This record gives sequence, structure tokens and C-alpha cells, in this order.
Amino acid sequence: MRNVLVTGAHGQLGRHVLDLATSSGIPIRGAGSAEIDITDAASVSAAVEPGSVVINCAAYTAVDAAEADEDAAAAVNGHGPAVLARVCADTGAHLIHVSTDYVFAGDASQPYPTDARTDPRSAYGRTKLLGEQAVLAALPSAHVVRTAWVYTGDGNDFVATMRRLERERDTVRVVDDQVGSPTYARDLAAGLLELAERTDTDPVPGGILHATNAGETTWYDLARAVFAGVGADPERVRPCTSDEFVRPAPRPAYSVLDGRAWSVAGLTPLRPWKDALDAALSALDSPA
Repeated sequence: MRNVLVTGAHGQLGRHVLDLATSSGIPIRGAGSAEIDITDAASVSAAVEPGSVVINCAAYTAVDAAEADEDAAAAVNGHGPAVLARVCADTGAHLIHVSTDYVFAGDASQPYPTDARTDPRSAYGRTKLLGEQAVLAALPSAHVVRTAWVYTGDGNDFVATMRRLERERDTVRVVDDQVGSPTYARDLAAGLLELAERTDTDPVPGGILHATNAGETTWYDLARAVFAGVGADPERVRPCTSDEFVRPAPRPAYSVLDGRAWSVAGLTPLRPWKDALDAALSALDSPA
């Protein structure tokens, strides 16, 4: 197995990649923004080892804040991946770059295949699309892995928020007209590491892949599943529409990703979202 570098290693996905790799004996090192500035070529060049695998989990993920400062989001989500790809191309390193369902308009009625037309409606989505395009232009052998609704349950993500609100409020209102695939960060991390391990043994052709936990649901039903999973009454979760819960950035109404390309490549499909959620909640309740 090649040496692996994880950028964005202190984020919800990066830390799970680092933890899983370490426990599996994979040679890996992680770096956050304080250690590597992915927008700076000199910083990246100093960190990327020739012939290594770079898993880029670094991203500007403040979706609403990006509407007011798209330049800041573009620096991390667009320019940063471009720098990483160019350095990887120069050093013979392989790049796995994580992207998002927000590159799509969200007006589909069936899961988006990897070659579906992109049409982001938010600043966050636009900047992530810039990153995708830059990576594949500079390094066609790279992998862009789109995912969706990522959570760990112990940070600032949706599952963590629902766990907190269950303790603080009698009832919670959650939108019931946005459909997607909740994805447990640890399951996604395992998938990314499997893809990385294939770099030498059975390389997957470069390009775009989709990786989410299987199945689809709404934020409302996900919230109900979280309540039920922690032993609370799911009837305390009440539905509302997106029009009743206006946010600065528009959210895709339907952003389920078609994972067939992942399976066709011989990669292990991620388990159903409900099974993953149960595992995540169980892990959070277990003693450290």
C-alpha cells in the first residue's frame, strides 16, 4: 500500500479516514489547514510525497456562509483542489477528491448518475463543481468521489443537531420535502480507503464516482430515525416545508446519487443508511 496523505484530517470525514487507516495498519498521515494550505503550491509540494495517495477531505462546507463570501469558498473548494491535482501530477501521486451532491440542481426524479448534467444552485455547489473540473483537467487519472448528507453524530452535522435538540426541546420541526441519502462518515472513509488500496493492485479508471449509504429519505424521516434511535418518541418531530424554513442557500429538493459506477468498479457498496445510522448511534453511546 502506498503512503497516504489526508488533507482536512481534522474534519468529520478526514478524522475517520485517519482513524480507520491507522487501525488497519495503512501508512498514513493527516494534516489540517494549519499544517497544509491546499491553496498554496509551495505548501502542498512540501507535503506530498512522490508516488503517494492523497485523499482530499479539505473543504469549505459552510453552505449558507458561502452565499455571502463565494470567493472564500472558491479558494478552498475550487483553487485548492486544482493545486493538489497539479502537484500530484508533477510527483506521480494519486488524488482522491471528495465532492458533493450539491453540484446538481436537485430537480430530478431518480438518482443522478455520474455523467448527469451538473447545474449547481448554490455558491457552495458552484465552488465544489469548480474543484471537480480543475482536478480532472489537471489529473485525468484522479478520482472525484461525490457523496451526500455526511454525518458523524458528534459534531455540528444534522444527526448531532437532532441528538442535541431531542434533549433541549419538546418538539422539533424538520423539512419533509428534501430527499437524499444520509451517509455515515465512517462508512464513506472505509470506501475511500478501499479505493486508495486499489491504486496499485487493481486500479479503478479515473473519473467520477458516487458513494453514499444506500437508499433515500427526507430530513424529516432521518430526524425521526435519530429520535427513535436514542429512545425518544419520533412523534416529537413535526414536518414542515422548505418554504417555511428559508435558508440563505437553496438546498436540492432531490439529490440522491446513483452508485452503480462504484459497484461496477468492484468497490464495496455502502450499507443501507438506516443500518449505518443505527451503528453510528450505537458507537456514540458506547464507552470510549
